[in-house]
Amino acid sequence: MTGGSKWVWFAVIGIAGLAAPFLFPAFITQIAVGWLMVLFALTWDTQGGQMSYNSFGNVLFFGIGMYMCVSVQVMLFTDLGEYTAAGGAKSVTFTADQYVTGLVIGMIAGAIVAVTVAAIIGSGILGLRGHYFAIGTLGLGIAAGEIAGGWELIGAGSGISTPVFPDPLGDRSFFFYFFFMALAVVAFFVLRWLYSGRFGLAINAIRDDEDKAESMGLATTKYKTMSWCISAFFLALAGGPFGLLVGFVDPRDTAFAGITFGVWMVLMAILGGKGTIWGPVIGAVIFHITQELFWTFLLGWQRVALGALIVIIVVFFPKGILGWFRDTWPERFGHRVEEAPAEGGRS
Repeated sequence: MTGGSKWVWFAVIGIAGLAAPFLFPAFITQIAVGWLMVLFALTWDTQGGQMSYNSFGNVLFFGIGMYMCVSVQVMLFTDLGEYTAAGGAKSVTFTADQYVTGLVIGMIAGAIVAVTVAAIIGSGILGLRGHYFAIGTLGLGIAAGEIAGGWELIGAGSGISTPVFPDPLGDRSFFFYFFFMALAVVAFFVLRWLYSGRFGLAINAIRDDEDKAESMGLATTKYKTMSWCISAFFLALAGGPFGLLVGFVDPRDTAFAGITFGVWMVLMAILGGKGTIWGPVIGAVIFHITQELFWTFLLGWQRVALGALIVIIVVFFPKGILGWFRDTWPERFGHRVEEAPAEGGRS
């Protein structure tokens, strides 16, 4: 694909994304969540695809961002303990300015805390490899959900009802749709830029042979921690707005939902083709659309169908959809295909 044609595709996707909420107003929330799924897959692939460090704990940063954003948004204008008491007994009405100010400051606070946590625990847990690392990260998400579920200040197991979206800001779904679209697009181009430079070469070297990379002087722990911090940053920025879109923050089903979001991140990247920039995007779109269809037409059997989809992904698309296309039509992806020499063809 030439540089010019790439930008044409970018323009087409951008126009389609901007037009989608107006063309399909009844599905704005679902499409907004679709952009979130793209972000999930892109950020997971930073470790799982580009470095082959399969993390099941990235949802930790999503939950931290969600709780920090909502808590800060409330604390700026009222007492958080009173607000969360008895599941949010205190009713507070936020003006448009208060809502936006709290949202922005809360997102920044969430991103700072999430990146700090990633940097602190990253140097330790990223020393693990293989299934030890996967199990360790899985434990992080579970532990965070249990801690949040027992912390009275943030609602404990009852969760937090998020501030009501002010009428002057228009439609809530439209507001957050364009936020998630913008965040996913920014993440895509930032990661694309990082992968094209020294950072991309370093994390790919870790994927190919970490021991050899270390022996050649590459600071592998530093790059692994940097990669985790980048994922933490984008996931934390998305956490608060998602909680506000849903309208309620539950510690296990919304914030630290490892059994859903934590697993879906992995599946979407694998489905599209991990280790590529477009694979996670393709996988997220297909997975999200398929899942919505299952929930619409196979209610009661949707989890069985989703399990069957997972089996199909693993068995028939081990390299992902993008990898399958590359193997089938390599010449269309810029790979030179040598023709077999004819018998007796030596001159």
